[in-house]
Amino acid sequence: MLELSALGLLQRHPLHGYRLKQELELFMSSCMSVNYGAIYPLLKRLEERGHIAAIARESGDAGPSRTIYGITPTGRDRWRQKMLEHPQDSWVKSRARFAIKCFFFSDLEPEMRLELMEHRLGLCRARYKSFSEKALPEDFYQVAVWNRHWDVLKSEIEWVQAQIAIEMKQQGNRDTAQTQVGKNYSGDRQLS
Repeated sequence: MLELSALGLLQRHPLHGYRLKQELELFMSSCMSVNYGAIYPLLKRLEERGHIAAIARESGDAGPSRTIYGITPTGRDRWRQKMLEHPQDSWVKSRARFAIKCFFFSDLEPEMRLELMEHRLGLCRARYKSFSEKALPEDFYQVAVWNRHWDVLKSEIEWVQAQIAIEMKQQGNRDTAQTQVGKNYSGDRQLS
């Protein structure tokens, strides 16, 4: 996810390592932890692979000069590949990966955004169905946690449906968007 995020930010504008870390923390901290020690090795790997290139040096006020990196055409291709892949992640990691991808949606074509949103919606619905088939624990606190997970999942389904509707409306597919938003979860079940 760090590579996807770094390439996405560098696609927007050139950055030096410290500024990249600041932007990652600002925009991605709810989705991933940003380890300062991982930034410079990542930049070195991306540069060695030809995904980014040093484009300038900025002198530091009190410290050493900083290398400013920009993305290359190969890096743009790599970013796009990372955006469109669907790795087998844990549920938590897949949620974080989707949030990061959403951050860069304006850099994708509408069809690609829709494909990613529909894929996420399908995963959420499958998880919802799986949750609805499980027997509830008897412990009060475990039930409270299940209720919280249930609410978060329902909220995500509603949010992704709304984003799909907005995307389709922007594309002029109002009828299809209304049909998509009207779809509900399979078998609403109360976990209380």
